Amino acid sequence: MFVRIVKMSFKPSKVAVFLENFNNNKQNIRNFNGCRLLELYQDKNDESTYFTYSYWETTEHLEAYKNSQLFKSVWAKTKILFNNKPVAWSVDKIESLN
Repeated sequence: MFVRIVKMSFKPSKVAVFLENFNNNKQNIRNFNGCRLLELYQDKNDESTYFTYSYWETTEHLEAYKNSQLFKSVWAKTKILFNNKPVAWSVDKIESLN
């Protein structure tokens, strides 16, 4: 399992549009085959910057999602709202303390 982190910065006037799109699709994304967790974070210092954290069983599952109609639909509505290029990381969780 690995974690996918995506940083997205939006035009301030478009944040509400992004949140509506995310809320309309979050259950389908979370329930996509291989996705084990989906979280959305907002930057404390910049209200127009968001991060998604998703946990995937394998890279093949993430690639299947990125090639799906669901992703293409969500991303088409999201990418036009950016005020900066998104940045994504795929990382392996080494340790988690609760």
